[in-house]
Amino acid sequence: MKVTEATIHENTLHDITHWGIRATIGAIFIFHSIKKFNPAWGEWLLGVGLPAELQLPIALAEFLGGVFLIAGVLTRISGGIIAIILLGAIFQIKGLEKFSGSTFTGWEFDLVMLAAVLSIIVAGPGRVSIAQAVKRIPRYLH
Repeated sequence: MKVTEATIHENTLHDITHWGIRATIGAIFIFHSIKKFNPAWGEWLLGVGLPAELQLPIALAEFLGGVFLIAGVLTRISGGIIAIILLGAIFQIKGLEKFSGSTFTGWEFDLVMLAAVLSIIVAGPGRVSIAQAVKRIPRYLH
């Protein structure tokens, strides 16, 4: 094996670990999406300078994206949408100016979540997924 080659050993432990990362991120987003269906969250969006009309798209994207990540269907598309939401949370909600400040704003958790989602986008759904079980799903939709 060359130093420039990256290979992933195909074994059960890698498959279960990859599914575990997908399932954890998916469960977190499903849990966090529930409160966003409450109309009061739309008012909170107005308070941080975003239009209240974003409430339903954000809530649905987080809920369905979490479900798709757990199931292993449309993982790259779901991961991309969730990455956009996380970037919005880091830069718009938490604030870039607070990124290196001394006050705790919680951006660290969002950054770790973003790193996990980006690894899911790169790796795809993995072998423990509906996309792998149903061979008819086009590869670009994995």
